[in-house]
Amino acid sequence: MLEATIARAEAQDAERVIEALEPLVYERRRGRLQEVIGQRLESVSVLFDAPHDPHNGAAVLRSCEAFGIQYVHVIERTEHFLVAPSVAKGSQKWVDLLRHKTADEAVAAAKQLDLELVSTHPEGELLPTDLAAIPRLAIVLGNERDGITDDLTRACARSVRVPMRGFIESLNVSVTAAILLSAATEGRAGDLDPATRRRMYARALYYTVDRADEVLRAVGL
Repeated sequence: MLEATIARAEAQDAERVIEALEPLVYERRRGRLQEVIGQRLESVSVLFDAPHDPHNGAAVLRSCEAFGIQYVHVIERTEHFLVAPSVAKGSQKWVDLLRHKTADEAVAAAKQLDLELVSTHPEGELLPTDLAAIPRLAIVLGNERDGITDDLTRACARSVRVPMRGFIESLNVSVTAAILLSAATEGRAGDLDPATRRRMYARALYYTVDRADEVLRAVGL
């Protein structure tokens, strides 16, 4: 399981992992890793309500990675959140997935992080371009079959719509996510705290260095 691999990669102090692995990575690659991590966002996240289709879940994670979203919250009401690797294309390595059993638990986590919950709705009062002005937000996405449940909808102060000109009233959840994340992240500077940036850099080095586990064991980690 990928999350277990990530946990293993981060089981040691990030600075010690960086000290051991950084010399084994070309300077150009190190610069690229630090550049990408420096643009990642903590102020925008996604809250996915009981996703069902592993392909949709993977596509959403892929969009989150593409737009530099660090944290994705998932409410696992009745089933475990699964990701189709063929669709995710490795994006799940770079996004932190936070699992919640109930809407209340997810809402509490969002409040603790000072995130405004904004639901997606065909008649939402906000447009995608409005999202960039919200200092800290979590875009709430609904289940592919049932949408966003009532308990989670009540926790959202506002909603956003994707304007469409066709006859259909909704898009696939992964397409909606990509459109909204593109708008929400427009013009935002990377805002991960220093400790998280170093943690992500250590993770990136771990995935870059061949046989990183063996290297870390050889230096006593």
